[in-house]
Amino acid sequence: MIMSRIEAPRDDDAADDRADTGPLVGRLRAGLPHDAVLTDPDVLASYAHDMAGFCPAGAPAAVVLPRTVEQVQHVMRTATALRVPVVPQGARTGLSGAANATDGCVVLSLVRMDRILEISPVDRIAVVEPGVVNAVLSRAVGEHGLHYPPDPSSWESCTIGGNIGTASGGLCCVKYGVTAEYVLGLDVVLADGRLMSTGRRTAKGVAGYDMTRLFVGSEGTLGVVVRAVLALRPAPPRQLVLAAEFASAAAACDAVCRIMEGGHVPSLLELMDRTTVKAVNDLARMGLPETTEALLLAAFDTADPAADLAAVGALCEAAGATAVVPADDPAESELLLQARRLALPALEAVRGATMIDDVCVPRSRLGEMLSGVERIAARHGLTIGLCAHAGDGNTHPTVCFDASDPGESGRARESFDEIMALGLELGGTITGEHGVGVLKKEWLAREIGPVGLEMQRAVKRALDPLGILNPGKLF
Repeated sequence: MIMSRIEAPRDDDAADDRADTGPLVGRLRAGLPHDAVLTDPDVLASYAHDMAGFCPAGAPAAVVLPRTVEQVQHVMRTATALRVPVVPQGARTGLSGAANATDGCVVLSLVRMDRILEISPVDRIAVVEPGVVNAVLSRAVGEHGLHYPPDPSSWESCTIGGNIGTASGGLCCVKYGVTAEYVLGLDVVLADGRLMSTGRRTAKGVAGYDMTRLFVGSEGTLGVVVRAVLALRPAPPRQLVLAAEFASAAAACDAVCRIMEGGHVPSLLELMDRTTVKAVNDLARMGLPETTEALLLAAFDTADPAADLAAVGALCEAAGATAVVPADDPAESELLLQARRLALPALEAVRGATMIDDVCVPRSRLGEMLSGVERIAARHGLTIGLCAHAGDGNTHPTVCFDASDPGESGRARESFDEIMALGLELGGTITGEHGVGVLKKEWLAREIGPVGLEMQRAVKRALDPLGILNPGKLF
């Protein structure tokens, strides 16, 4: 319940739109630097899609790279006047096709709006533009003794705007939560070019509807985020990591349940199955134990992490761990975390292409999810590696396949859908952090039902009555 403020439209906007009916590129260039509007066909093709497979992408009419809020407003006013769709983009590291172009659209790439505008140690906030890279922000606030917790695996390249658009998570979600919990306020350019501010800079605030949360996770379908006020935390102590090997995925999931039931609050609790461990070793020669069926990584950033790791290690052994190895120092811990961050690119190298599921289930059903995925892989004769943010039940079954083989590609798609259906059967959700985009929009309807879908479409119509913002995404 947070206040929202909408800038009044300029009196001359409608008149300007009626008076100028020139071609799209000409009208865009009238209010933008020449190098901000790209039309070369090869360049346009490079902006057509994100990192998701099996998602259609159209051919944009232009790519625009604004540097200011006013330039974004000009793009949206032009698009509204000409009824041209606009697809907002960040670094295009997404995995659901949410940033994919549609035919004839304007791709609105926000990567040049990359300034950190303010860091306040007293208020514990950062004010940033959407193109700021996650890792750049993390390092900048670290210089002030502060911490921005959300850390997606692509944190070295993904942008804060993209993180907000997909409500992304990361490895530390089990303790610190996801992006939505750190967005206090936003400046958003609406479909018609008006600028709306939502939220607050204060620690508390409950004035009106929570419009900020509405935009977080909206995947560019309701407005274009041009500024964000982000909550920060004091920098935690350096974390230490423990690696536990298990003879079965079920035993590893039992350990996860014991850890959470015991009241422990790890800063990270990650799981990698045998297929994923082998893929990481093949890619990076990390020396991970390939004899294990499941590798569980637990970390603590507390005042006495060694004691916490010892307690968790005992629980892992009680669950059947065949080996429990705590890291000796932060450098060894970072090496283990790097192995986990390499999981998705490593699995992509197995067969050349992947379909990455993002199904989140209750922690208590995690074992059933893993065993179900194993059965699906066997039934379709496919390699499916699984890594997971085990502490919050967010699994990433990754279907590895040869995209040049139609039969294998078809089985990959079928297995992907079966995994999502399994997640819903177990009381879960089709996406914990990657978003819906193009890839999962038919599954969104199944999850939220007809009434939920009707309400979401009503919100879309209220903010984007012409339907020009990222059309074809979500539903």
